[in-house]
Amino acid sequence: MKVYQANQIKNIALLGSSGSGKTTLAEAMLFEGGVISRRGDIENRSTVSDYHKVEHEYGYSVFSSVMYTEWLDKKINFIDTPGSDDFITGAITSLNVTDTALMLLNTTQGVEVGTQNIFRYTEKYNKPVIFIANQLDHEKSNFEQTIEQAKDSFGNKVVVIQYPVNAGAGFNALVDVLKMKMYKWGPDGGEPEVLEIPAEEKEKADELHNILVEAAAENDEDLMELFFDKGTLDEDQMRAGIHKGLIVRDVFPVFCVAARKDMGVRRLMEFLSNIVPFVSEMPKPRTKDGQEVTCSSEGPASVFVFKTSIEPHLGEVSFFKVMSGKLSEGVDLINMSKGAKERVSQLYCVAGNTRTKVAELVAGDIGATVKLKETKTSDTLNEKGCDYRYEAIQYPDHKYRTAIAPLDEHDDEKLGEVLQRMHEEDPTLVVEYSKELKQIIVNGQGEFHLNTMKWRIENNDKIALKFIRPKIPYCETITKAARADYRHKKQSGGSGQFGEVHMVIEPYEEGMPQPTSYRFNGQEFKMNVRATEEVKLPWGGKLMFYNCIVGGAIDARFLPAILKGIMEKMEEGPLTGSYARDIRVCVYDGKMHAVDSNEISFKLAGRNAFSEAFKNAGPKILEPVYNVEVKVPSDRMGDVMSDLQGRRALIEGMSSEKGFEVIKAKVPLKEMDKYSTSLSSITGGRAMFTLKFAQYEIVPHDVQEQLLAEYERELEEV
Repeated sequence: MKVYQANQIKNIALLGSSGSGKTTLAEAMLFEGGVISRRGDIENRSTVSDYHKVEHEYGYSVFSSVMYTEWLDKKINFIDTPGSDDFITGAITSLNVTDTALMLLNTTQGVEVGTQNIFRYTEKYNKPVIFIANQLDHEKSNFEQTIEQAKDSFGNKVVVIQYPVNAGAGFNALVDVLKMKMYKWGPDGGEPEVLEIPAEEKEKADELHNILVEAAAENDEDLMELFFDKGTLDEDQMRAGIHKGLIVRDVFPVFCVAARKDMGVRRLMEFLSNIVPFVSEMPKPRTKDGQEVTCSSEGPASVFVFKTSIEPHLGEVSFFKVMSGKLSEGVDLINMSKGAKERVSQLYCVAGNTRTKVAELVAGDIGATVKLKETKTSDTLNEKGCDYRYEAIQYPDHKYRTAIAPLDEHDDEKLGEVLQRMHEEDPTLVVEYSKELKQIIVNGQGEFHLNTMKWRIENNDKIALKFIRPKIPYCETITKAARADYRHKKQSGGSGQFGEVHMVIEPYEEGMPQPTSYRFNGQEFKMNVRATEEVKLPWGGKLMFYNCIVGGAIDARFLPAILKGIMEKMEEGPLTGSYARDIRVCVYDGKMHAVDSNEISFKLAGRNAFSEAFKNAGPKILEPVYNVEVKVPSDRMGDVMSDLQGRRALIEGMSSEKGFEVIKAKVPLKEMDKYSTSLSSITGGRAMFTLKFAQYEIVPHDVQEQLLAEYERELEEV
């Protein structure tokens, strides 16, 4: 394969909802470019993109697939991404390393919620978008309705370049209003017959052509003047205008394909080759410190690793984009995150499960290598002397959680290794080993996401698993001030143990003034703060520890032991054994013994004094509460609202957004168990939601009573 330069390379993301036909279109593009000699299909499990066992099991994409094709002496790299929101990793990753998005629309379904969700990411990353109307050969295809929905959702920047003449089961022709020609196919698709536009289509074609001319002219002052002078533009002038409009997201062209029959694909690839921006024409990427990186083969060698994968017979494969310079086989690079040297022993251009060995890749190109020792997703590799470091790819917060355990306890260690590997492949799969809950918690984007993980572990790694309902990470706190003292005394021959601690505890809020005095049972206790220690707790919140000892009642060397005892008790709250948080403690008095006092004595005294005070300080259970945003079709709004209210949701606002209703609420995590599944059932899969931790809040009284009863039962069972 020839070495392509930055002004010959185009990087494209294939995006769209599940079932929109991305993998089928990718197969046709590879076939037309000569990368494969025969088109595979999903039903026969023969596509080069969906080649993993789990994808064969489910019948659609789970992983993104890097591919390339060559057309008109240009190289088109493209990434086929999963359509399910559960596997959004693929779409986000691809948009970080490509320059243009092909957004497929299933014309039997129109603009789906998933389409809008993915489109928002194209806005976030400021990527040009081309809409591809697919499934035009389906009996339920409705092109006009799909375009109307697209304009309602994405505005009048959506401009038709092609429209079908006879969408439906007999589809075989479309009109191209850029070239002002009709393309017609035989039953096997492929190369079309190019014809003049028939008389019955001329009026519609002229109208759409004029709209396209205006859209192209709007992006260039010179073209606008030509348009005003002549009333039209020629094909080359229109191409130039569309090209400029694409780069700044001022025009979203619409093309038509029936990917399954390979109809319209050649014309689409011609458009991609001639009009879609090259890598060298896009805005320069920036490093973490804001430095612009020129996409040129003359610069220092610099590589961004955007994906890692475990491939059969190959081991770990690292997919990368060459950001600058040239990359050759056998070169040594420095991993900028870990400071480790990595040798790039082999280079590949990848088309799904097929790999072509190459000797060199230059700036702008996408490729893969194998068996890097330390390098993972989002790492930067540079030649010696280059200090570029690129931002890590940012992924959305999880929306679904479960606890997981092997059926055989002997598989614990092996499961841990597998889960770590899977997280490296899919960063949205987040694993927590919770000491507090005594569970392995796996967080993902949805129930299907985690079921897929389970299938892979059981079938690929041969570890039998079970899902367990995850416990909720409750916390405990107090609602009023309380005082306690405790004497620890032990004598058993030889040196004894003695320590006495007096303390006051109260709820802590940010910005509180220092304690000065407290009153309990008519008696005033004055505090003379001598030292303050702020402890940021690993589980959230704070402990403020004040040394208010006067007159040397307790030696300062015993204060750390008292604090240690308090911390031990905070890890095991008295109500439900949950972590305690947001408390301040004033140790104001005590006693010690010249011989018998030691650190263990004061640790135990501090621990027990804190425990006694905690029980008298109006203890309450706190639960994690999340910000939830649900995007739902208006006809399902009432059902979704009712379901949320049944989950103790506090509705904070409602709004409309491009044909959908948006509900914002705060919901306790306990009530969000399997919400993604319920929401899909309520709305027929037409809604989506996001979930983000907000704060801890005190649980209602009835819920606290229920939790206390459950905890007591657990203790009895033990």
